[in-house]
Amino acid sequence: MADIDTDIKQMIITELELEDIEVEDIDTEAPLFGEGLGLDSIDALELGLALQKRFNVKIDANSDQNKEHFRSVASLREFVLAQTAS
Repeated sequence: MADIDTDIKQMIITELELEDIEVEDIDTEAPLFGEGLGLDSIDALELGLALQKRFNVKIDANSDQNKEHFRSVASLREFVLAQTAS
């Protein structure tokens, strides 16, 4: 699990150009939006595109579950694992 967590954290840093943040600075369970990393809706779009490209997953733009999938690195990991297992 640590490797995919690290991959997701590195992807977030790289794709969103978070220059002052290291992989170790991102808590796996912490919220990505609002009080956590402080990401916004534009970041969510960029992150979604990066996830699709990096992990070959499909994200339904109209899904009510997207907010939960993008809640934290841990929830993104579970989403990616569920998508790649099927």
